[in-house]
Amino acid sequence: MVGLSAAQVGLGLTVAGVVQLALAVPLGKLADRFGARRTWAATSLLQALLFAAWMLVGGFVTFLLALVVLDSVESASRSARNAYRLDVFPREQRVHSQAWFRAARNVGYTLGALLAGLALAAPGTTFVEALPVACAAVLLANAFWVIRLPATATAHHEQPLAELSTHRGGALRNRGFLAMAFCDGVLGTHQVLLNTVIPLWLVEETDAPRVLLAWLFGTNTVLAVLLQVRASRGVVDVATSLRAQRRGAALFVLSCLIVLVTHSTLGWVTIALVWVGHVTVTGAELFNSAGAWGLVSELSDARLRGEYQGAYSLGMGLGGVWAPAAYTFLAMHWGTPGWLLIALLVVLAAVAISPAARAAERYLAGSQRPVGAAS
Repeated sequence: MVGLSAAQVGLGLTVAGVVQLALAVPLGKLADRFGARRTWAATSLLQALLFAAWMLVGGFVTFLLALVVLDSVESASRSARNAYRLDVFPREQRVHSQAWFRAARNVGYTLGALLAGLALAAPGTTFVEALPVACAAVLLANAFWVIRLPATATAHHEQPLAELSTHRGGALRNRGFLAMAFCDGVLGTHQVLLNTVIPLWLVEETDAPRVLLAWLFGTNTVLAVLLQVRASRGVVDVATSLRAQRRGAALFVLSCLIVLVTHSTLGWVTIALVWVGHVTVTGAELFNSAGAWGLVSELSDARLRGEYQGAYSLGMGLGGVWAPAAYTFLAMHWGTPGWLLIALLVVLAAVAISPAARAAERYLAGSQRPVGAAS
């Protein structure tokens, strides 16, 4: 409607993504400075105003400005929201609660996609133009509900500030945590397989009907809603979180091995194998998410929840930002060797995440040594 080219849209998304990564940690600190709930509510209100401002976009410059500001505010909101969720629930319930949140959010994604699809299918542009206003209204309601949530202490009660020594440094000094986040970013590239590589592979390299794509995404949504809570059961500490990560990595690799053979299969065999490959990568998503929640919960300094959320976003972003281009090239141009290389990268990340998490654990224990304790 504005008249932007696909290249301009892509450039805008790239610039906004780079800015979001660069500002992830400073924006995360806002939750520590002003309180997680207050920051979450304020950024939700800002998001509502920014969505309404989409109606003012009239060219590339205003599009880029709106997108950069919106992505930055979204980053601050996400860090504050996640910090609040870690503070408001006791340790043994954090991963379980986040699994329920994820399941509910997938329902929201589905309803949002349905409404957007109806708007696109309607004649004319009236309903499409109304979408930003509808999003703004939803975010206004969200801000109202966030304000009504119970307040929490800035630092969780399990780590009283008076008993702890001065910080050695912030989240960026915790190299083990950053390495863990990077490895988790690599393991989280199952989304690239799920949303980009397998659909492209199905269309270009197999004889499966294109309508199968709808069934694949439908299955993924249903499984994510129904099984995310079950996949998170028993994830309560670093050891069980790492176990969940290994399970997710195993399913990721299995998906690669299943899908790569569909280049040579025919008919219903292809359909069945592609579907199974998509189900296994959905399993990778469920276990990887549960493991990531557990690791971030256990390895974040309670006094710097927001900053650690920002550092996690930075590390995870760097761990996965290269994957869409790399995986697409490897699978579509190299075929079987490319799929095996993707699987190898996942295995390496699954191996490396354990020592990284243990290093983060040691760093956190050292930075939180009681005052006067021997070094």
